[in-house]
Amino acid sequence: MPGVHHTVTTHAPREKVFAYVDDPENVPEWMFGVTKFAPRGGRSRGLGAVYDATMKIGPKALDSTLEVTLWTQDSELILSSIAGFDVTTRWRFSDGDDGSTTVDVHFDYNLPGGLAGRALAKIIEPIVGQAVRQTEHAIRSAVE
Repeated sequence: MPGVHHTVTTHAPREKVFAYVDDPENVPEWMFGVTKFAPRGGRSRGLGAVYDATMKIGPKALDSTLEVTLWTQDSELILSSIAGFDVTTRWRFSDGDDGSTTVDVHFDYNLPGGLAGRALAKIIEPIVGQAVRQTEHAIRSAVE
């Protein structure tokens, strides 16, 4: 499964950073390319919450239904696709020595096989680095 790993350090308390990332209303503000991130059903946060999401990458819009498969308050969050674009994101939050917060982010995805998968890879792969940098900047700007 191709993916990206990135570490973000912010000068904000872990609880504040976690609360910002965990709030579904904030996701389109900080996640590069996300144009829709809407809770589905009665639960909008925590283990078992489900979201309908759309990520626009270049000319392509990728739809996915994501479920929170691991949620530990102020510590860890995993979203896994249950339909649509196959993606898993893992966020781990830890305290730094100087009052900062370190966030380890893993973004893993599967592309379809054949010509469609190769075409999608040509769109996605060059944008991934830019997406990570923009996401990091947006989170820092919001919480610091």
